[in-house]
Amino acid sequence: MSKALTDVLREWMPHQRWFGGKGREWADVSEDGFFLSRSEPVLSVHRVRVTYADGAGETYLVPLSWRAHPEEELSTAFVGAVPAKGADGEDRENYCYDAMRDRDATPPWLVHLVAASTVGPMHFHPAGVATIPEGVPGDVVSTEQSNTSLVYGQDAIFKLFRRLEPGLNPDVEIGEALRRTENPHIAPLLGHIEIDDPDGAEPATAAMLQTFVRGASDGWRLATASVRDLYAEGDLHADEVGGDFAADSERLGAATASVHADLARVLDTEPADRGWFAATARAMTDRLEAALAVVPQLEEHLAGLRAVYAAVADSPEQVVRQRVHGDFHLGQVLRTATGWVVLDFEGEPARPLAERRQLDSPLRDVAGMLRSFDYAARHMLVEQPDDPQRAYRAQEWAVRNRGAFCAGYSASSGIDPCGDSPLLRAFEADKAVYECVYEARNRPNWLMIPLQSLSRLAAGAG
Repeated sequence: MSKALTDVLREWMPHQRWFGGKGREWADVSEDGFFLSRSEPVLSVHRVRVTYADGAGETYLVPLSWRAHPEEELSTAFVGAVPAKGADGEDRENYCYDAMRDRDATPPWLVHLVAASTVGPMHFHPAGVATIPEGVPGDVVSTEQSNTSLVYGQDAIFKLFRRLEPGLNPDVEIGEALRRTENPHIAPLLGHIEIDDPDGAEPATAAMLQTFVRGASDGWRLATASVRDLYAEGDLHADEVGGDFAADSERLGAATASVHADLARVLDTEPADRGWFAATARAMTDRLEAALAVVPQLEEHLAGLRAVYAAVADSPEQVVRQRVHGDFHLGQVLRTATGWVVLDFEGEPARPLAERRQLDSPLRDVAGMLRSFDYAARHMLVEQPDDPQRAYRAQEWAVRNRGAFCAGYSASSGIDPCGDSPLLRAFEADKAVYECVYEARNRPNWLMIPLQSLSRLAAGAG
Protein backbone atom coordinates (compact mmCIF):
# COMPACT_ATOMS: atom_id res chain seq x y z
CA MET A 1 0.00 0.00 0.00
CA SER A 2 2.88 2.36 0.74
CA LYS A 3 3.53 3.60 -2.82
CA ALA A 4 -0.17 4.05 -3.52
CA LEU A 5 -0.62 5.87 -0.22
CA THR A 6 2.32 8.21 -0.74
CA ASP A 7 0.93 9.09 -4.17
CA VAL A 8 -2.38 10.00 -2.54
CA LEU A 9 -0.66 12.03 0.18
CA ARG A 10 1.50 13.85 -2.37
CA GLU A 11 -1.66 15.06 -4.05
CA TRP A 12 -3.60 15.86 -0.85
CA MET A 13 -1.11 17.43 1.56
CA PRO A 14 -0.24 20.64 -0.35
CA HIS A 15 -3.88 21.72 -0.08
CA GLN A 16 -4.02 21.45 3.73
CA ARG A 17 -3.79 24.63 5.83
CA TRP A 18 -1.25 23.06 8.18
CA PHE A 19 1.19 22.10 5.42
CA GLY A 20 4.15 24.48 5.55
CA GLY A 21 5.76 23.64 2.20
CA LYS A 22 3.23 25.23 -0.13
CA GLY A 23 4.79 26.28 -3.41
CA ARG A 24 7.96 24.22 -2.86
CA GLU A 25 8.95 21.52 -5.31
CA TRP A 26 8.87 17.98 -3.91
CA ALA A 27 11.77 15.66 -4.68
CA ASP A 28 10.52 12.67 -2.69
CA VAL A 29 7.96 11.54 -0.15
CA SER A 30 7.91 8.51 2.13
CA GLU A 31 5.73 7.34 4.99
CA ASP A 32 5.64 4.85 7.81
CA GLY A 33 2.50 4.12 9.75
CA PHE A 34 0.87 2.01 12.42
CA PHE A 35 -2.66 1.24 13.58
CA LEU A 36 -3.93 3.16 16.59
CA SER A 37 -7.34 1.47 16.52
CA ARG A 38 -8.68 -1.47 14.52
CA SER A 39 -12.31 -0.85 15.41
CA GLU A 40 -14.70 0.74 12.92
CA PRO A 41 -13.43 2.95 11.42
CA VAL A 42 -9.84 1.73 11.43
CA LEU A 43 -7.49 4.50 12.58
CA SER A 44 -3.88 4.64 11.41
CA VAL A 45 -1.18 7.22 12.13
CA HIS A 46 1.49 8.07 9.57
CA ARG A 47 4.77 9.94 9.70
CA VAL A 48 5.11 11.49 6.26
CA ARG A 49 8.59 12.64 5.29
CA VAL A 50 8.69 15.23 2.50
CA THR A 51 12.03 15.98 0.84
CA TYR A 52 12.16 19.14 -1.24
CA ALA A 53 14.13 19.82 -4.38
CA ASP A 54 16.55 22.06 -2.46
CA GLY A 55 17.46 19.13 -0.18
CA ALA A 56 15.53 20.30 2.88
CA GLY A 57 12.94 18.04 4.45
CA GLU A 58 10.03 18.03 6.91
CA THR A 59 8.09 15.30 8.69
CA TYR A 60 4.34 15.60 9.18
CA LEU A 61 1.92 13.62 11.32
CA VAL A 62 -1.11 12.41 9.36
CA PRO A 63 -3.82 10.32 11.09
CA LEU A 64 -6.14 8.55 8.63
CA SER A 65 -9.44 6.76 9.06
CA TRP A 66 -10.32 3.94 6.68
CA ARG A 67 -13.67 2.91 5.22
CA ALA A 68 -14.66 0.07 2.94
CA HIS A 69 -17.09 2.34 1.09
CA PRO A 70 -17.21 6.07 0.34
CA GLU A 71 -18.91 8.15 3.05
CA GLU A 72 -20.81 11.08 1.56
CA GLU A 73 -20.94 12.99 4.86
CA LEU A 74 -17.13 12.88 5.01
CA SER A 75 -16.57 14.17 1.48
CA THR A 76 -14.73 17.30 2.69
CA ALA A 77 -12.34 15.08 4.68
CA PHE A 78 -11.64 12.67 1.82
CA VAL A 79 -7.93 11.98 1.26
CA GLY A 80 -8.03 9.31 -1.44
CA ALA A 81 -8.76 5.76 -2.53
CA VAL A 82 -6.02 3.17 -2.11
CA PRO A 83 -6.04 -0.21 -3.93
CA ALA A 84 -6.16 -3.27 -1.66
CA LYS A 85 -6.87 -7.00 -1.69
CA GLY A 86 -10.09 -8.20 -0.10
CA ALA A 87 -10.33 -11.25 2.17
CA ASP A 88 -11.56 -13.17 -0.87
CA GLY A 89 -8.49 -12.18 -2.86
CA GLU A 90 -10.45 -9.80 -5.06
CA ASP A 91 -9.08 -6.35 -5.93
CA ARG A 92 -10.89 -3.57 -4.11
CA GLU A 93 -10.31 -0.07 -2.77
CA ASN A 94 -10.03 1.30 0.74
CA TYR A 95 -11.16 4.88 1.22
CA CYS A 96 -9.08 7.02 3.58
CA TYR A 97 -10.15 10.21 5.29
CA ASP A 98 -8.54 12.88 7.43
CA ALA A 99 -9.12 11.23 10.81
CA MET A 100 -9.15 14.57 12.63
CA ARG A 101 -12.32 15.46 10.75
CA ASP A 102 -13.94 12.04 11.10
CA ARG A 103 -15.78 12.18 14.46
CA ASP A 104 -16.07 8.39 14.65
CA ALA A 105 -12.28 8.14 14.56
CA THR A 106 -11.57 10.65 17.36
CA PRO A 107 -12.35 8.74 20.64
CA PRO A 108 -9.26 6.45 20.57
CA TRP A 109 -6.90 9.35 21.32
CA LEU A 110 -8.39 9.88 24.76
CA VAL A 111 -8.94 6.16 25.41
CA HIS A 112 -5.22 5.58 25.01
CA LEU A 113 -4.37 8.68 27.05
CA VAL A 114 -6.46 7.47 29.99
CA ALA A 115 -4.75 4.07 29.76
CA ALA A 116 -1.26 5.59 29.44
CA SER A 117 -0.80 3.28 26.45
CA THR A 118 2.16 2.63 24.22
CA VAL A 119 1.06 1.84 20.68
CA GLY A 120 3.85 1.21 18.22
CA PRO A 121 6.21 4.19 18.45
CA MET A 122 3.60 6.36 20.21
CA HIS A 123 3.56 6.90 23.99
CA PHE A 124 0.60 8.40 25.88
CA HIS A 125 1.28 10.40 29.07
CA PRO A 126 -1.72 11.53 31.14
CA ALA A 127 -0.98 14.36 33.58
CA GLY A 128 -2.97 12.53 36.26
CA VAL A 129 -4.60 15.67 37.65
CA ALA A 130 -8.13 15.62 36.26
CA THR A 131 -10.67 13.38 34.63
CA ILE A 132 -10.15 12.96 30.90
CA PRO A 133 -13.47 12.70 29.00
CA GLU A 134 -13.04 9.17 27.70
CA GLY A 135 -15.44 7.76 25.14
CA VAL A 136 -16.79 10.98 23.61
CA PRO A 137 -16.07 12.18 20.06
CA GLY A 138 -14.09 15.30 19.26
CA ASP A 139 -15.15 18.16 17.01
CA VAL A 140 -12.48 19.76 14.85
CA VAL A 141 -11.59 23.43 15.34
CA SER A 142 -11.67 24.89 11.85
CA THR A 143 -9.76 28.14 12.44
CA GLU A 144 -6.28 26.75 13.10
CA GLN A 145 -3.34 27.09 10.75
CA SER A 146 -0.28 25.02 11.64
CA ASN A 147 -1.87 22.40 13.91
CA THR A 148 -5.23 20.64 14.19
CA SER A 149 -7.35 20.65 17.34
CA LEU A 150 -10.39 18.73 18.56
CA VAL A 151 -12.81 19.87 21.27
CA TYR A 152 -14.18 17.00 23.37
CA GLY A 153 -17.52 18.11 24.80
CA GLN A 154 -17.09 21.01 27.22
CA ASP A 155 -14.11 19.61 29.07
CA ALA A 156 -10.98 19.21 26.97
CA ILE A 157 -9.22 20.37 23.82
CA PHE A 158 -6.75 18.13 21.98
CA LYS A 159 -4.03 19.64 19.80
CA LEU A 160 -2.23 17.53 17.19
CA PHE A 161 1.15 18.95 16.20
CA ARG A 162 1.30 18.37 12.47
CA ARG A 163 5.01 19.06 11.91
CA LEU A 164 7.23 16.75 13.94
CA GLU A 165 10.57 17.81 15.39
CA PRO A 166 12.68 15.91 17.93
CA GLY A 167 12.31 17.28 21.44
CA LEU A 168 9.59 18.36 23.83
CA ASN A 169 7.24 20.99 22.40
CA PRO A 170 7.33 24.22 24.48
CA ASP A 171 3.54 24.18 24.77
CA VAL A 172 3.77 20.92 26.74
CA GLU A 173 6.90 21.85 28.66
CA ILE A 174 5.54 25.23 29.77
CA GLY A 175 2.05 23.87 30.32
CA GLU A 176 3.38 21.24 32.71
CA ALA A 177 5.51 23.80 34.57
CA LEU A 178 2.67 26.30 34.93
CA ARG A 179 0.22 23.58 35.98
CA ARG A 180 2.34 23.07 39.09
CA THR A 181 2.05 26.77 39.96
CA GLU A 182 -1.77 26.72 39.72
CA ASN A 183 -1.56 29.97 37.78
CA PRO A 184 -5.14 31.13 37.10
CA HIS A 185 -4.27 32.51 33.67
CA ILE A 186 -3.56 29.23 31.85
CA ALA A 187 -5.61 26.24 30.73
CA PRO A 188 -4.23 23.27 32.75
CA LEU A 189 -2.44 20.50 30.88
CA LEU A 190 -4.22 17.11 31.02
CA GLY A 191 -1.66 15.03 29.14
CA HIS A 192 0.52 14.72 26.08
CA ILE A 193 1.65 12.18 23.47
CA GLU A 194 5.16 11.50 22.20
CA ILE A 195 6.32 9.55 19.19
CA ASP A 196 9.74 7.92 18.84
CA ASP A 197 12.12 9.24 16.22
CA PRO A 198 12.91 6.60 13.58
CA ASP A 199 16.53 7.80 13.40
CA GLY A 200 17.13 7.58 17.14
CA ALA A 201 16.84 11.26 18.01
CA GLU A 202 14.71 12.54 20.91
CA PRO A 203 11.01 11.64 20.70
CA ALA A 204 8.83 14.32 19.13
CA THR A 205 5.73 15.76 20.75
CA ALA A 206 2.78 14.49 18.73
CA ALA A 207 -0.14 16.00 20.64
CA MET A 208 -1.35 17.52 23.90
CA LEU A 209 -4.62 17.66 25.83
CA GLN A 210 -5.61 20.56 28.05
CA THR A 211 -8.66 21.87 29.83
CA PHE A 212 -11.19 23.51 27.52
CA VAL A 213 -11.94 27.11 28.53
CA ARG A 214 -15.73 27.37 28.59
CA GLY A 215 -17.66 30.53 27.81
CA ALA A 216 -14.56 32.42 26.71
CA SER A 217 -14.26 35.28 24.23
CA ASP A 218 -11.35 35.68 21.83
CA GLY A 219 -9.16 38.70 22.61
CA TRP A 220 -8.82 39.79 18.98
CA ARG A 221 -12.58 39.78 18.42
CA LEU A 222 -13.21 41.76 21.61
CA ALA A 223 -10.57 44.34 20.75
CA THR A 224 -11.70 44.84 17.16
CA ALA A 225 -15.33 45.15 18.31
CA SER A 226 -14.18 47.98 20.58
CA VAL A 227 -12.47 49.68 17.61
CA ARG A 228 -15.63 49.38 15.54
CA ASP A 229 -17.61 50.99 18.37
CA LEU A 230 -15.17 53.89 18.41
CA TYR A 231 -15.36 54.40 14.64
CA ALA A 232 -19.15 54.40 14.84
CA GLU A 233 -19.13 57.25 17.38
CA GLY A 234 -17.91 60.16 15.36
CA ASP A 235 -17.71 62.68 18.20
CA LEU A 236 -16.55 60.58 21.16
CA HIS A 237 -13.04 59.79 22.37
CA ALA A 238 -11.81 56.27 23.10
CA ASP A 239 -12.40 56.62 26.84
CA GLU A 240 -16.01 57.76 26.28
CA VAL A 241 -17.24 54.89 24.12
CA GLY A 242 -19.34 52.15 25.68
CA GLY A 243 -17.08 49.50 24.18
CA ASP A 244 -13.89 50.94 25.69
CA PHE A 245 -11.35 48.14 25.96
CA ALA A 246 -8.79 49.78 28.26
CA ALA A 247 -9.90 48.05 31.46
CA ASP A 248 -9.56 44.68 29.72
CA SER A 249 -6.16 45.70 28.37
CA GLU A 250 -5.00 46.60 31.87
CA ARG A 251 -6.16 43.26 33.25
CA LEU A 252 -4.43 41.51 30.35
CA GLY A 253 -1.19 43.28 31.26
CA ALA A 254 -1.51 42.05 34.84
CA ALA A 255 -2.23 38.48 33.66
CA THR A 256 0.81 38.57 31.37
CA ALA A 257 3.04 39.70 34.24
CA SER A 258 1.66 36.90 36.43
CA VAL A 259 2.48 34.27 33.81
CA HIS A 260 5.97 35.70 33.27
CA ALA A 261 6.63 35.69 37.02
CA ASP A 262 5.62 32.05 37.39
CA LEU A 263 7.68 31.02 34.36
CA ALA A 264 10.70 32.66 35.93
CA ARG A 265 9.98 30.91 39.21
CA VAL A 266 9.74 27.33 37.91
CA LEU A 267 11.96 27.30 34.80
CA ASP A 268 15.52 28.42 34.07
CA THR A 269 16.58 32.06 34.10
CA GLU A 270 19.87 33.71 33.23
CA PRO A 271 21.13 37.32 33.25
CA ALA A 272 21.65 38.62 29.72
CA ASP A 273 25.29 39.41 28.99
CA ARG A 274 26.70 41.79 26.40
CA GLY A 275 27.09 38.96 23.94
CA TRP A 276 23.36 38.30 24.01
CA PHE A 277 22.53 41.95 23.32
CA ALA A 278 25.00 42.01 20.42
CA ALA A 279 23.68 38.74 18.96
CA THR A 280 20.07 39.95 19.28
CA ALA A 281 20.87 43.19 17.45
CA ARG A 282 22.76 41.30 14.74
CA ALA A 283 19.88 38.85 14.17
CA MET A 284 17.39 41.72 13.87
CA THR A 285 19.62 43.50 11.36
CA ASP A 286 20.00 40.31 9.32
CA ARG A 287 16.22 39.86 9.20
CA LEU A 288 15.83 43.46 8.08
CA GLU A 289 18.33 43.00 5.25
CA ALA A 290 16.54 39.83 4.10
CA ALA A 291 13.16 41.58 4.26
CA LEU A 292 14.33 44.34 1.90
CA ALA A 293 14.30 41.87 -0.98
CA VAL A 294 10.60 41.21 -0.35
CA VAL A 295 9.47 44.69 0.76
CA PRO A 296 11.42 47.44 -1.07
CA GLN A 297 9.40 50.08 0.82
CA LEU A 298 11.53 49.31 3.87
CA GLU A 299 14.38 51.22 2.23
CA GLU A 300 13.12 54.59 3.50
CA HIS A 301 13.22 53.28 7.09
CA LEU A 302 16.54 51.48 6.76
CA ALA A 303 18.81 53.99 8.47
CA GLY A 304 16.39 54.54 11.35
CA LEU A 305 15.87 50.83 11.94
CA ARG A 306 19.57 50.10 11.87
CA ALA A 307 19.99 52.75 14.55
CA VAL A 308 17.21 51.19 16.62
CA TYR A 309 18.93 47.81 16.46
CA ALA A 310 22.38 49.28 17.12
CA ALA A 311 21.01 50.83 20.31
CA VAL A 312 20.27 47.32 21.56
CA ALA A 313 23.90 46.26 21.23
CA ASP A 314 24.89 49.26 23.40
CA SER A 315 21.92 49.11 25.78
CA PRO A 316 22.68 49.40 29.52
CA GLU A 317 19.42 47.61 30.39
CA GLN A 318 19.45 44.89 33.00
CA VAL A 319 17.64 41.92 31.45
CA VAL A 320 17.01 38.52 32.98
CA ARG A 321 16.39 35.99 30.24
CA GLN A 322 13.70 33.39 30.87
CA ARG A 323 11.11 31.25 29.10
CA VAL A 324 8.46 33.36 27.40
CA HIS A 325 5.38 32.82 25.25
CA GLY A 326 7.20 33.69 22.04
CA ASP A 327 4.21 34.41 19.77
CA PHE A 328 2.07 36.66 21.94
CA HIS A 329 -0.88 38.57 20.46
CA LEU A 330 -4.59 39.13 21.00
CA GLY A 331 -5.48 35.94 19.16
CA GLN A 332 -3.61 33.92 21.83
CA VAL A 333 -5.70 35.07 24.79
CA LEU A 334 -9.25 34.39 25.95
CA ARG A 335 -11.36 36.47 28.29
CA THR A 336 -13.52 34.54 30.74
CA ALA A 337 -15.88 35.64 33.50
CA THR A 338 -12.96 35.53 35.94
CA GLY A 339 -10.14 37.02 33.85
CA TRP A 340 -7.73 36.38 30.99
CA VAL A 341 -6.32 33.00 29.94
CA VAL A 342 -3.15 32.71 27.85
CA LEU A 343 -2.94 29.93 25.24
CA ASP A 344 -0.44 28.36 22.82
CA PHE A 345 3.00 28.52 24.39
CA GLU A 346 4.67 26.75 21.47
CA GLY A 347 6.17 29.96 20.05
CA GLU A 348 6.28 30.76 16.34
CA PRO A 349 5.70 27.37 14.64
CA ALA A 350 7.87 28.35 11.66
CA ARG A 351 10.96 28.66 13.88
CA PRO A 352 13.00 25.54 14.75
CA LEU A 353 11.96 23.97 18.04
CA ALA A 354 15.39 24.47 19.62
CA GLU A 355 15.13 28.22 19.01
CA ARG A 356 11.65 28.36 20.51
CA ARG A 357 12.94 26.79 23.73
CA GLN A 358 15.72 29.33 24.22
CA LEU A 359 15.66 31.85 27.06
CA ASP A 360 14.55 35.33 26.01
CA SER A 361 13.43 38.65 27.44
CA PRO A 362 9.81 39.01 28.57
CA LEU A 363 9.84 42.22 26.56
CA ARG A 364 9.49 40.12 23.41
CA ASP A 365 6.01 39.12 24.57
CA VAL A 366 5.20 42.70 25.58
CA ALA A 367 6.25 43.90 22.13
CA GLY A 368 4.11 41.24 20.46
CA MET A 369 1.01 42.40 22.33
CA LEU A 370 1.74 46.08 21.65
CA ARG A 371 1.96 45.26 17.94
CA SER A 372 -1.35 43.41 18.24
CA PHE A 373 -3.03 46.51 19.69
CA ASP A 374 -1.75 48.50 16.71
CA TYR A 375 -3.16 45.90 14.33
CA ALA A 376 -6.54 45.84 16.07
CA ALA A 377 -6.73 49.64 15.89
CA ARG A 378 -5.65 50.00 12.26
CA HIS A 379 -6.98 46.95 10.44
CA MET A 380 -10.15 48.80 9.42
CA LEU A 381 -8.09 51.63 7.91
CA VAL A 382 -7.37 49.26 5.04
CA GLU A 383 -10.91 49.98 3.83
CA GLN A 384 -10.44 53.79 4.06
CA PRO A 385 -6.70 54.50 4.00
CA ASP A 386 -7.15 58.21 3.24
CA ASP A 387 -9.56 59.03 6.09
CA PRO A 388 -7.58 61.27 8.49
CA GLN A 389 -10.32 61.28 11.12
CA ARG A 390 -10.42 57.49 11.25
CA ALA A 391 -6.60 57.36 11.34
CA TYR A 392 -6.59 59.76 14.32
CA ARG A 393 -9.11 57.65 16.18
CA ALA A 394 -7.16 54.48 15.47
CA GLN A 395 -4.02 56.06 16.91
CA GLU A 396 -5.97 57.25 19.96
CA TRP A 397 -7.34 53.73 20.60
CA ALA A 398 -3.93 52.13 20.16
CA VAL A 399 -2.17 54.58 22.50
CA ARG A 400 -4.86 54.20 25.15
CA ASN A 401 -4.82 50.40 25.14
CA ARG A 402 -1.06 50.04 24.84
CA GLY A 403 -0.73 52.31 27.88
CA ALA A 404 -3.37 50.38 29.81
CA PHE A 405 -1.64 47.07 29.11
CA CYS A 406 1.68 48.45 30.33
CA ALA A 407 0.04 49.91 33.44
CA GLY A 408 -1.49 46.56 34.30
CA TYR A 409 1.82 44.78 33.79
CA SER A 410 3.62 47.34 35.94
CA ALA A 411 1.06 47.22 38.76
CA SER A 412 1.33 43.42 38.92
CA SER A 413 5.10 43.09 38.58
CA GLY A 414 6.52 46.35 39.86
CA ILE A 415 8.34 46.64 36.52
CA ASP A 416 7.40 49.21 33.88
CA PRO A 417 7.86 47.24 30.64
CA CYS A 418 7.11 50.20 28.39
CA GLY A 419 9.50 52.84 29.63
CA ASP A 420 12.35 54.18 27.53
CA SER A 421 13.62 50.72 26.58
CA PRO A 422 15.81 50.35 23.48
CA LEU A 423 15.19 46.60 23.59
CA LEU A 424 11.40 46.95 23.60
CA ARG A 425 11.50 49.37 20.68
CA ALA A 426 13.75 47.01 18.77
CA PHE A 427 11.49 44.01 19.48
CA GLU A 428 8.52 46.01 18.18
CA ALA A 429 10.41 47.05 15.05
CA ASP A 430 11.62 43.50 14.43
CA LYS A 431 8.04 42.23 14.71
CA ALA A 432 6.79 44.94 12.35
CA VAL A 433 9.46 43.98 9.79
CA TYR A 434 8.25 40.38 10.01
CA GLU A 435 4.67 41.64 9.52
CA CYS A 436 5.74 43.58 6.42
CA VAL A 437 7.10 40.41 4.82
CA TYR A 438 3.98 38.44 5.74
CA GLU A 439 1.60 41.09 4.40
CA ALA A 440 3.58 41.60 1.20
CA ARG A 441 3.28 37.88 0.49
CA ASN A 442 -0.27 37.29 1.67
CA ARG A 443 -2.30 40.54 2.03
CA PRO A 444 -0.57 43.36 0.13
CA ASN A 445 -3.34 45.84 0.95
CA TRP A 446 -2.56 45.35 4.67
CA LEU A 447 1.11 46.29 4.24
CA MET A 448 0.30 49.87 5.21
CA ILE A 449 -0.31 48.80 8.82
CA PRO A 450 3.21 47.67 9.75
CA LEU A 451 4.82 50.28 7.47
CA GLN A 452 3.05 53.08 9.33
CA SER A 453 4.24 51.64 12.62
CA LEU A 454 7.80 51.48 11.32
CA SER A 455 7.64 55.18 10.49
CA ARG A 456 7.08 55.82 14.19
CA LEU A 457 9.56 53.25 15.47
CA ALA A 458 12.37 54.15 13.06
CA ALA A 459 12.03 57.79 14.05
CA GLY A 460 12.62 56.83 17.68
CA ALA A 461 9.08 57.76 18.77
CA GLY A 462 7.37 55.85 21.54
